[in-house]
Amino acid sequence: MSVDRLAGLLDEYGELEKRLADPAIHADQNTARRVGRRFAELTPIRKANDELEQTRADLTAARELAAEDPSFAGEVDAIAATLPVLEERLAELLAPRDPHDAKDVILEIKAGEGGEESALFAGDLLRMYSRYAERHGWVTEVIDAQDSDLGGVKDVSLAVKTKGVPEGGNGVWSRLKWEGGVHRVQRVPVTESQGRIHTSAAGVLVLPEAEDVDVNIEPGDIRVDVFRSSGPGGQSVNTTDSAVRITHLPTGIVVSCQNEKSQLQNREQAMRILRARLLAAAQEQADAAASDARKAQVRTVDRSERIRTYNFPQNRISDHRIGFTAYNLDLVLAGDLDGVLDALTEADRAARLAGETELSRH
Repeated sequence: MSVDRLAGLLDEYGELEKRLADPAIHADQNTARRVGRRFAELTPIRKANDELEQTRADLTAARELAAEDPSFAGEVDAIAATLPVLEERLAELLAPRDPHDAKDVILEIKAGEGGEESALFAGDLLRMYSRYAERHGWVTEVIDAQDSDLGGVKDVSLAVKTKGVPEGGNGVWSRLKWEGGVHRVQRVPVTESQGRIHTSAAGVLVLPEAEDVDVNIEPGDIRVDVFRSSGPGGQSVNTTDSAVRITHLPTGIVVSCQNEKSQLQNREQAMRILRARLLAAAQEQADAAASDARKAQVRTVDRSERIRTYNFPQNRISDHRIGFTAYNLDLVLAGDLDGVLDALTEADRAARLAGETELSRH
């Protein structure tokens, strides 16, 4: 346990506590939310340290009493036995953590190999994440979506947010960051008349949602083009040029949005996605390990690049990164994702305690 690191975090906790007690901070909701999130991240460390210090003080007092009265020896042993547990808990809290854990996310789901069946599966994934978010009391918002002819989705961007400040600083990213990658499905498609099992894939990209202070976008660095929205099969769903395509010239990142009825709304939504992508790109440049993990989320939406397989005939879900297998696919698709996400979180915790940066997300 790093004493200097602990002292620094406790000092930061004290400063944040003072800032939150100042009514002036609440005039800027973005700043108040950001400070509140960091305060929530540090609160478990403060509580664990207070409990450890109190236990050490109790042990000292018990030893003094035992020196005068041997009947207190049992109490000394009982208190001493709790110290290693408390020390281990604090050490885990002090282990390097993902700096984005408190953030909300933008999920991008894209149909890949498999044609219409892949689009239907992408729709299944969208419903799965929406139901999971509902179970956790999170708020979801479809930023942009391109539907397919049979009711699936070709491409969808979904914002997932916590309500208020996440407890312990564990926001949506801390749970859903593992979902980035290629998801493979094995089942009999609705378009299959012979009853044969097909394999197709959909890609999921998970981005921590950036705030204005995270990414600075100069007006001269973007080109905005407008065009007419279209729906499944190419039919027009809007008679005005309300759809927006934003190109970030320095990086070449292109974002399109056509879900809203007004050009202004589509521009705002596209900027949200652009900020999230630029934040991820900046993280790549700053951290080589994060770069490898981020790039590997979806290199190509190809069946061989899968992180997880959803096998309908066996009702089986398998996560190939950690060898996780369960036979409750129906429940998972209904939003019961905690089993596989808990296993991934535990594997990440073990990796961090072993001195690795984090569990590879691919």
